[in-house]
Amino acid sequence: MKSKKIIIVGQGVSGTLFSWFCAQHDLDFIVIDNTLANSPSKTAAGLINPVTGRRVVTVWMDDIILPFAEKTYKEIGTQLNIEAISKMDIVDFFPNPFMKESFLKKMNQQAPYISLAKDEQYLNEYFNYEFGTGIIEPAYIVNLQQLLPAWRQHLLHQNTFIEQAFNFNNLQVSNIGVQYENITADAVIFCDGVEGSENPYFNLLPFALNKGEAIIIEAPGLPAGHIYKKSMTLAPFGEPGIFWAGTNYIWEFDNDKPTEAFRRSTEQNLNSWLKVPYKIIDHKAAVRPATVERRPFVGLHPVYKNIGILNGMGTKGCSLAPYFAWQLVQHLTQQTPIEKEADINRHARILSRSQL
Repeated sequence: MKSKKIIIVGQGVSGTLFSWFCAQHDLDFIVIDNTLANSPSKTAAGLINPVTGRRVVTVWMDDIILPFAEKTYKEIGTQLNIEAISKMDIVDFFPNPFMKESFLKKMNQQAPYISLAKDEQYLNEYFNYEFGTGIIEPAYIVNLQQLLPAWRQHLLHQNTFIEQAFNFNNLQVSNIGVQYENITADAVIFCDGVEGSENPYFNLLPFALNKGEAIIIEAPGLPAGHIYKKSMTLAPFGEPGIFWAGTNYIWEFDNDKPTEAFRRSTEQNLNSWLKVPYKIIDHKAAVRPATVERRPFVGLHPVYKNIGILNGMGTKGCSLAPYFAWQLVQHLTQQTPIEKEADINRHARILSRSQL
């Protein structure tokens, strides 16, 4: 079978994973992306958590998504000679007795991934807390600070990367393929994150963009190898002693810039929680490509069959992108079906209104 030529728009988490699997399947591809310092992929902690929410609910498709993600990042890391993923636990500090009771109730129901710390006061010299700690494991940190630039350098070395903003005016679509400037291809796959909400082929989809902020702190006195969670999440971030502090979801916002209000409230929380000294070294903000249904958008446009999408991962990008990038490549090469809850064809009716 003739190898397909794919244009991939975007090199965040989704574009990186999709281009990785294209390479593994010997597909001919080119990645087009511009450099945005505050893209969600560059701002995210890279956290993969097997449970979600105050009710400690197991994440969607955990038995498939989590081991697949771990395996994929390890393979990428081996090729790029970096540690792309680290396995660790989440120390969940109970903010009140009711949250501890809820956690214990889940444990008694044999919920996976959770347990109580053997010594609930073992972090007393580092943190202020009254009601003990639970443990969530395994959890993971994807080292996006190394992975994304390392993969970009690999693409540049392979002459499969163009650094520029994608211009829809230069895209021509026909029944047999696509043409973008001087590139002829079988398909174009948009992994364009929040820009997907304004993509003329997919802007009718039910995106639900939300903004997140994070403070980057230097706290060498905190024990390494753990993610800490209370009113916020403290996650290792790139270098030893550096932590990402954040969790907020802002649904109404004027721009994607950091705010003084978040910085002040985060400092107050850190001052009341941490016993060890810390220093703020950065403040980041970005808008996430979440969806109303909290399910990604994966597949080919029902009208424009040579136009595809891998987007809408929201806060679960690091866990969802590997599996659904692989599924999309399988769909393109073997015509295998995409998971029903993620398949873009669930929105075929609204996408059929696309007029370009």
